[in-house]
Amino acid sequence: MSESEQAQTDKQKYEFQKVIEELKDYRGSGTQLVTIYVPPDRQVSDVVAHVTQEHSEASNIKSKDTRTNVQDALTSIKDRMKYYKQPPENGMVLFSGAVNSGGGQTKMVTEVLENPPEPIQSFRYHCDSHFLTEPLAEMLLDKGLFGLIVLDRREANVGWLKGKRIEAVKSASSLVPGKQRKGGQSAQRFARLRLEAIDKFYQEVAEMANELFVPKRGELSGVLVGGPSPTKDEFLDGEYLHHEIQAQVLGKFDVAYTDESGLHDLVDAAEDVLLEHEVLQDKQVMEEFFEELHDGKRATYGFGPTRENLIMGSVDQLLISEDLRKDVLVYETGGREYAEFVDSSAQPEEIECQDTGETVTEWEREDAIDHLIDIAEQRGTETVFISTDFEKGEQLLTAFGGVAGILRYSTGV
Repeated sequence: MSESEQAQTDKQKYEFQKVIEELKDYRGSGTQLVTIYVPPDRQVSDVVAHVTQEHSEASNIKSKDTRTNVQDALTSIKDRMKYYKQPPENGMVLFSGAVNSGGGQTKMVTEVLENPPEPIQSFRYHCDSHFLTEPLAEMLLDKGLFGLIVLDRREANVGWLKGKRIEAVKSASSLVPGKQRKGGQSAQRFARLRLEAIDKFYQEVAEMANELFVPKRGELSGVLVGGPSPTKDEFLDGEYLHHEIQAQVLGKFDVAYTDESGLHDLVDAAEDVLLEHEVLQDKQVMEEFFEELHDGKRATYGFGPTRENLIMGSVDQLLISEDLRKDVLVYETGGREYAEFVDSSAQPEEIECQDTGETVTEWEREDAIDHLIDIAEQRGTETVFISTDFEKGEQLLTAFGGVAGILRYSTGV
């Protein structure tokens, strides 16, 4: 995946995260909030028919308010479905319902999220006092595509770890004879035949893995190999895998089972490696930032200075904390445009321009991340979202305001 594609993916995930955080806090007075997960291969007509059926059955709900709210939500969803001839590539999720807005009042909310990070696997209709956001939230936490191999001298399984989803794809059984030789065979000849059978089986396993992994090597985050000793060691030491796949092996792990359940055991055993790998790129970027901050002249931080450098086109990489939740108030005074960094919950009636001292009462309010990314895209700046799951990532949020940048060239200061 190219840098621009990754930046677009990160931006999309952030947009999803914002909506999910809002949706998961909504509550309905009864079981009146409707969520529908639509997989990409589901016919729109089938979805509409299901919604129509649910609308009819909702007439049996005893509570008049709940009945009305559920039917209104289903009508809203049905109206939205009119805009689709077929679901998007990865499917879609529809949310609709009357949510509590305080003071005994409600408001109707309808959201459609298209193309989540992973394809939706199955159709799901959910009606409750809250929206069903957990499956989407898990997709946003998912990072990376990992190849999985578990083997012993009897069998092997090869598959994928896609985010949190484990998918078994190929399996093989060996013809390696047991350690006890049959009568009439010399010990030396039996040992040679057994080694030949083991070598042939390892080649078969490697061929399975190569066929699966090599076409995806550009997207592959790494490969995990599991099994008992010495099988997994012999397999890796023998370099049976394609050289590019062999180079992407992140580790080998003791796993007792080598059927499909062994793939799950392998992921469990590799948990620490996977967690480390998730933040590895973020760590490398932050290490470079801190090096420039302390010993170089290519670092900027804080909303104001970073934004100014962005506008000048001098930022090579824009670093944004994944946990940043701020807004920007954009206004004009004295013929210039200014932007004020504020908490998302802040509702000021007026602000004072720090440069001119003038009091301002009119502005455009934007999400801070959207505001910065828009400038970055116009200037050809790469945007990197930084996790807070490690010390320097946490420092970006707490010590630097969640915004920083690595400049294209030295400031000369």
